[in-house]
Amino acid sequence: MTAVAPSARVDLHLHTTASDGLLPPELLVQAAHSAGLAAIAVTDHDTLEGVEAAAAAAAPLGIRVIPGVELSVFHAGREIHMLALHITKPDAINVRLRRFRETRQLRAEEIVRKLNAIGVPLSIESVMLEAGDAAVGRPHVARAMVAHGMVRDNHEAFDRYLGFGRQAYVPKERVTAQDAIDITHEAGGICLWAHPGSSGKRAELEKLRDLGMDGVEVRHPSHSAEDILRLGALADFLNLLPSGGSDWHGTREGPRQIGNMNVPVEWLDRQDLHLARAGVSV
Repeated sequence: MTAVAPSARVDLHLHTTASDGLLPPELLVQAAHSAGLAAIAVTDHDTLEGVEAAAAAAAPLGIRVIPGVELSVFHAGREIHMLALHITKPDAINVRLRRFRETRQLRAEEIVRKLNAIGVPLSIESVMLEAGDAAVGRPHVARAMVAHGMVRDNHEAFDRYLGFGRQAYVPKERVTAQDAIDITHEAGGICLWAHPGSSGKRAELEKLRDLGMDGVEVRHPSHSAEDILRLGALADFLNLLPSGGSDWHGTREGPRQIGNMNVPVEWLDRQDLHLARAGVSV
């Protein structure tokens, strides 16, 4: 762990081409350096593949890289996302992540079959070309549709075809919140509810905390100022670790820009202290 100035800023939710981000890990690190960040968390969907390259690129720049992963889970009858941060035992989680990626492939194939059935002539090969070596997801399907002129942009792809309840929507494998919490702890990390927004009520936070959840993402571009204040207060009251990040995927426009959530390094320090007390070396 590298000491950083108390005034430093961090970004603890970022994506690379290892999943559905637009930049490879090395360029993500360059963007973090340009943004003046002292530490970043690489949190690709269902994979740790981008972490090693990011850490290697960050070391000469003095930027700390926190290994992480974003998981889609089902809780209380709906899908939520959870972040596993500070993964110190990757072997303990990689077997499960490999299974998640396999189900992503099967899901992509089923989405393409549904699109074909309603007259959209997309091929799975074009989707996998967009995904490359990344964990394939709906954004790659959307990009392939855009590339072939089937929709104007990703928003139209989701709104007309890929979003929940649309004709080509395929649900994910039902991983529970308890599963996510358990595999995160087995891998030496901490588990947080990612971008809960207005759903992050006290009762839901308490339920997840009682399952073993460690914290909550307080600062996120999708959160209103009221959400941020409320979630910050609830995190303190419920003894949950606060976290935050831009959820940046590499775009140069829009609200999700690297470092824009001004997450204080003190929140990262609190996460480190929590792990140290649990006997985990960071």
